[in-house]
Amino acid sequence: MRRKIPSTAALIAFESAARHQSFTRAADELSLTQGAVCRQIAGLEAFLNIELFRRSRRGVKLTEAGQSYARRVAGQLDAVERDTLAVMGQQGAMSIELAVVPTFGTQWLLPRLKDFQHLHPEITVNLTNRTRPFLFADTEFDAAVYFGDGDWSGTQAHLLMGEDPMPVCSPALLGEQTHFSGEQMASLPLLQQTTRPYAWRQWFNAQGISTARDMAGPRYELFSMLAQAAMHEMGVALIPPFLIRRELDEGRLVIASDKPLADSGRAYYLIVPERKVQSAALAAFRDWLVGEAARYRSA
Repeated sequence: MRRKIPSTAALIAFESAARHQSFTRAADELSLTQGAVCRQIAGLEAFLNIELFRRSRRGVKLTEAGQSYARRVAGQLDAVERDTLAVMGQQGAMSIELAVVPTFGTQWLLPRLKDFQHLHPEITVNLTNRTRPFLFADTEFDAAVYFGDGDWSGTQAHLLMGEDPMPVCSPALLGEQTHFSGEQMASLPLLQQTTRPYAWRQWFNAQGISTARDMAGPRYELFSMLAQAAMHEMGVALIPPFLIRRELDEGRLVIASDKPLADSGRAYYLIVPERKVQSAALAAFRDWLVGEAARYRSA
């Protein structure tokens, strides 16, 4: 079936004219005549049966429909350009598209990734942030590192490590004390993690403390956001120490209680879709990453 898609040349002319709000400047950018740009956009408007620009003696201005379409077209053209450059840059090399939870990716995985590159210079690992599960069939991802129970349909899950988050705060909030008691913690502002909404409730339950405030407080999606909020004395946060090693070493954050939230039943996993398990590049990355995680856990 023939796709209902206008010509690429018309879309490129429209995106340029929309960005500059000028057919003349679009023509200069694209090394075309102004008449050629006008014809491309007129043809696009006829194809869509929608007016994209209002013309006047003073120039052109996007219609409301034109503004909406321009935003979408610009995003799609950017994506096509990225994909094209990626294919041009591969030149026979192998690559892995890896979805990764953000703070784990930046604080734990990236500092170690150079070792994998040294062992396998022929494999490029590209990282993209994803905080929640998704359908591999709907994406270009070859694998994912995510936090959960490892139950992801149609995949193989490889355990990496648990979290064991601990209460942390600014040294200014802790003051002269060496740590807060559970009762003191219950009276402090609690910084919540969006994807772990019951973390504080589980922590207080483990201490035998009941508080109505265990799910109250501002919510942040990323551990890096929690760390920043805690450093600015906004409250106490539950964060895995291995994700904030530098902040702890530099004294910008301190352990507010030596009682971690242990054995939550969830952990970090490398998730590989079953249709990708025979990939040599993925197998090499899997073996390396699982080994690195095992060494970290035993250290």
